Amino acid sequence: MLTPADIQALIVTLKLAAMTTAILLVFAMPLSLWLVRRKRRGQALIESVIALPLVLPPTVLGFYLLVLLGAEGPIGRLTTALGIGPLAFTFTGLVIGSCIYSLPFAVQPLRDAFAAIPRRQWEAAATLGASPLAVLLRVILPQARNGLLTAAVLTFAHTIGEFGVVLMIGGNIPGRTQVLSIAIYDHVEALDYTHAHILSAGLLIAAFVMLALLYRFNRSHGVLPR
Repeated sequence: MLTPADIQALIVTLKLAAMTTAILLVFAMPLSLWLVRRKRRGQALIESVIALPLVLPPTVLGFYLLVLLGAEGPIGRLTTALGIGPLAFTFTGLVIGSCIYSLPFAVQPLRDAFAAIPRRQWEAAATLGASPLAVLLRVILPQARNGLLTAAVLTFAHTIGEFGVVLMIGGNIPGRTQVLSIAIYDHVEALDYTHAHILSAGLLIAAFVMLALLYRFNRSHGVLPR
């Protein structure tokens, strides 16, 4: 059975994953389109920054976010001056950290999906007088739906499993910033392996099911070879 603290951690985790996924899909779509449409000077640098969370230790990213968002950091001072207060050790800080850490998991599938759309279709729609918004809604997004689904699933699953970044930027405040991965760590520290097993198995099964369904969907729609 889950403890009340575990249930709170589950709620915080699902809320964090849902918000991070929604924000990144909105932000990653125009960013991915911008990367695909034409090559620009300095694009390799931008792509490197986007991919950095894939290789950077989460604690390093979390530490610098803590410095930036804390009371003495530049962003923390700005938000304090605006009456918001420092964002470190808040749920908002968790969302910011999660969005940065999961950014490549949203951008890469979308970029691949957009790049696979023949350029002549974009140009033909524009030649026929379609507005950029119409081209996006009627030509690009319908053909990129598999990439959108992949980006959503990977971002959601990755956010659920975050540990280092959320611990550094959010701490371990029950009901506010404590997520399931941190709750597992607390159970292990307390030698409560029973609850650690329950939460770990739940995350393992959830991640496996999401990925299995995603791969099955992509295979059935011809994205992956049968």
